[in-house]
Amino acid sequence: MTRPMAVVLLVVCAMPLAAQEIVLVPGFTREFRGLSSNGDEMWASGRAGTFAHSLNAGRSWKAGTIPGAEGMVLVDVEALGRDTACVLATDFDGGMGRAYRTTDGGQSWTQTFERAQAGVFLDGMAFWDRMRGVAFGDPVDGAFMILRTEDGCASWTEISQGSVPAPAAGEAGFAASGTAIAVAGTAHAWIGMGGDSVVRVLRSDDGGRSWSAVPTPMAPGSFSGIFGIAFRDTLNGIAVGGNNDAPTSDAPNVLITSDGGHTWKLAGPTAPAGVRYGTAVLSAALRAYAAAGPTGIGITRDGGATWIQVDTLFAYAIHAVGDRAWIAGPRGWIASFDLHALLMEKQ
Repeated sequence: MTRPMAVVLLVVCAMPLAAQEIVLVPGFTREFRGLSSNGDEMWASGRAGTFAHSLNAGRSWKAGTIPGAEGMVLVDVEALGRDTACVLATDFDGGMGRAYRTTDGGQSWTQTFERAQAGVFLDGMAFWDRMRGVAFGDPVDGAFMILRTEDGCASWTEISQGSVPAPAAGEAGFAASGTAIAVAGTAHAWIGMGGDSVVRVLRSDDGGRSWSAVPTPMAPGSFSGIFGIAFRDTLNGIAVGGNNDAPTSDAPNVLITSDGGHTWKLAGPTAPAGVRYGTAVLSAALRAYAAAGPTGIGITRDGGATWIQVDTLFAYAIHAVGDRAWIAGPRGWIASFDLHALLMEKQ
């Protein structure tokens, strides 16, 4: 499925707020798609096989390129321990997906997975802990592509076709932010999908070994569906997205669940309105999340029912720890927000 790219120039950066810090990553002027952290150590990943690494909670970054991945987009990154990270790489024209792992802070990388075949397009990954993770991609040969690792990205196993529901007509994933997949507890996982005929959530209760599909009330469309999903525990979560062909639409674009993703209720629209590319759990309140997209970043403190706009920065990736969020967008910048302070400014 074609990925969100055409709206890169729709939004101009907002005037900096007191609670906002924007950092330009030296040597990189294109978009980032993935963000992750392990304490003060942070990683970002993006176009042209480029990653960025920070050891001071994102105040400064150093960029590098994975040899052999220069023609690929690093759609997601996961911090797995000191100097250790995993990245998921895909060719935006389709036909190639890879995983890479570093254990020395990005000085060297080992390719730990590759599948080269028409239709292969990896979208995102999530980890329960430093060793156990799951990744997904668009359907290939009539089956969703789902991978598992139990050794910290050192190797991956593809889930058999019989353990995953068959895709609906035109169904696929989105690689806007790497957050269309989420995990919680020790074995629960969810993947947001979209497409022409239906918007569904794939869910697993056994560490990604088997999956079921749950329909949602979000409107389908060629470039519509779930771009980001987040769970604060094994029961309560939200999914965000919308229509990428109508990036400023105020149509409902939030799904809410309180039963572990067995059922979903449509809410929204977000503030700011428009398609959301990613979401993250916040600790600002019991039911707080942040979501980002082409029209900016917003916060909900009631589980997704209502939203407060806090900025207008265009963002692909979003990551949060506590009440601080990081977003990354086009032209090689990463912004961090003190969300509690932003809310105080708006009162």
